[in-house]
Amino acid sequence: MEKNRRNLIKTLSIGTLGALLPIQSIGALSSTFGFADSKKNIPPKLMENFKNNKIEELYNKAIVIDGLVIPRGWNEASFKALEKSGYTGFSASLDSRNLKTAMASLAEWRDRIDDHPETFIYATSGDDFIRAKKENKTAVLMGFQNATMMEKSIDNLDTLYNAGTRWIQLSYNQRNLLGDGCTERTNAGLSNFGIEAVERMNELGIIIDLSHCGRQTTNDGIKFSKTGACFNHSMCDALYKDHPRAKTDEQIKAMADKGGVMGIICLGYMIGPDPGGKTTIETYVDHIDHAVKIAGIDHVGVAADFAIQGMEANGATRENWYVPRLTRFPPSYQVRWPAWIQGLDEPERYLNVAKVLDKRGYSTGDIEKILGQNWLRYFDENLKP
Repeated sequence: MEKNRRNLIKTLSIGTLGALLPIQSIGALSSTFGFADSKKNIPPKLMENFKNNKIEELYNKAIVIDGLVIPRGWNEASFKALEKSGYTGFSASLDSRNLKTAMASLAEWRDRIDDHPETFIYATSGDDFIRAKKENKTAVLMGFQNATMMEKSIDNLDTLYNAGTRWIQLSYNQRNLLGDGCTERTNAGLSNFGIEAVERMNELGIIIDLSHCGRQTTNDGIKFSKTGACFNHSMCDALYKDHPRAKTDEQIKAMADKGGVMGIICLGYMIGPDPGGKTTIETYVDHIDHAVKIAGIDHVGVAADFAIQGMEANGATRENWYVPRLTRFPPSYQVRWPAWIQGLDEPERYLNVAKVLDKRGYSTGDIEKILGQNWLRYFDENLKP
């Protein structure tokens, strides 16, 4: 029975959540407006509007899951952006400084979810995302971009799990007790404590994320995890060479071979060196294309890595965002300003991505997988209700 349920999740499409409204065929569109039954005879603007309407309808019916949202300072603008986004759910990155701040952050979000039952669902399994779609709500999967809140105790993983934690990134840029981050001078990989932590996370059903981990820590995380580790917000080294946050083809394939998912990050300077100019939403989809080529269509998703309303709308400026990062991150990070790119720095970012995917010839089913079905399958396989 369990196997059959998981197979259903793997093949779940928008049809199971509610069939698409009837869409006119190209031929019917031609007849309606008095054109020959051929695409080339339909005016380009009319054809573009037809395709956009088709994708918007697809998007509205699809499960849409953001691999990483930064929800700090959630406010009324965040709620309004959420309404526009079409999100079915997201992974929320909470405060990981230490156990005390982590527990407070988890409690804050549990309270927010409880206070807004018309909007949120507290997510601990893939089924919660399905329910969120059916009820027109948003599932929130809580976790951390560092393991520092474990402090020196494996037992703290149980405490964090019981408080709602469902995913943890093993390290963030710098070395911690588990292993090296991606900007560390050394490349030591996981420590014995780190391997023990991975084993306990597997037992509990806490997802292992490797997005900011160093090269060897990434390799070790994939190797030592009995379940599929993920990159919930990263990009392809083949397209953005030698950026410390990028993952190599070998790592992407190894991740996919164990069932993981790679969320392609929307942060502009992470997917190209010139977010204010040559780096565009097309560049973003280039990373999706490459990840699909290496990992396969079942192992690629989307991820923002900023506030749901977008960076500019959330008040990011050169002075308060860019300048501080010049001292926090090494030159290899290639921080640029503006850090966002048009089309992704807005709540409707993934509708825009879906339109580009459609233009590039992705099928309806494959677009659905990238928008959220792949994350849904991954959550169902790795989270324990």
